[in-house]
Amino acid sequence: MTQPQGALLVGSVNFDDAETTIRTAVDVLGARLRRIPDGEVGKRFHWIMFQPDVIGQAEGIERIGDEPIPFPAGIDARGLRIGEGVDVASIELPALGYAAAAIESYAVFTRLRAEGLVSAEVRFQVSLPTPLAVISSFFRGDDRAAIESVYTAAILRELEEILEAIPHDDLAVQWDVASEMGIIERAAGYGAVMEAWWPGDPFDGLVARLAELIDAVPAGVEVGVHLCYGDAGEKHFIEPIDSANLVRYANAVLAATARPLTWLHLPVPIERDDEGYFAPLADLAPVEELYLGLVHREDGAEGAARRVAAARPFAERFGVATECGIGRAPAGSTEGILRTHAEVAAAW
Repeated sequence: MTQPQGALLVGSVNFDDAETTIRTAVDVLGARLRRIPDGEVGKRFHWIMFQPDVIGQAEGIERIGDEPIPFPAGIDARGLRIGEGVDVASIELPALGYAAAAIESYAVFTRLRAEGLVSAEVRFQVSLPTPLAVISSFFRGDDRAAIESVYTAAILRELEEILEAIPHDDLAVQWDVASEMGIIERAAGYGAVMEAWWPGDPFDGLVARLAELIDAVPAGVEVGVHLCYGDAGEKHFIEPIDSANLVRYANAVLAATARPLTWLHLPVPIERDDEGYFAPLADLAPVEELYLGLVHREDGAEGAARRVAAARPFAERFGVATECGIGRAPAGSTEGILRTHAEVAAAW
């Protein structure tokens, strides 16, 4: 095989609406895609940054600071805390917004399929953050352990609503996993060292939490994992030495799950077109679909081809992707990035 096979859209796409995302994805990538997301439009454009505005509505949850911290799209970026003396078990979080967005975008997806644009074999992809990402980003100290079961139950309710609304054979669910890699790497993520809040080996806790989320997706629904090193301002919170920790974590999670993983996505920094970065992939446990995030807007198909060549000795079969979502890429660059996927990947 001279080309990687297939492409994955990691999640966010810098278009204004789901219909533009789906139409453009089909037009540019066509048979290279097995699933299409809605582009994480609206409040989800900035990934989890809208969650404090949602969670902060719950009785017993307070915003930190008296003045809002303005963020694009009208978001208030202030952190969260549990109110003094509040019984955490009594906190009832509102709907988080993920199920409502998925159901709305799925209606667009099915309409376009009825019009003959989307192939019957292509699934609708829904990307969800792990609870750890939201908790570690917006809560501090003992509040993290206290709120974890509450927020985890809330995100699983979102998943259940999605499962009830979208036929299982039409659905693909992706868990977005970023803060977990920060804890594994002991990274200083955007100003603070990322740390676990549970007793015992942090790695074991990270494995168990992600395996539980994967197993929450029932058989008949595809499930994928996007491992990530962050994307604030198109910068990682740490540059990995190689793919060894990604492989170690993925292997442990694959061994811990009760159901098979449909796809695994691993990021590739733009600077890494050397075999040293990819060598640990030789030890990766078998996975149905592997995608390497080696497409970068800055060097296009030529740079992607270098990384493909470096990866090839260690991964016989893989598809291509960007290292993270492309929603935060500069306006006007999206179609070019999608065309790079098409240039370096063959159809399924």
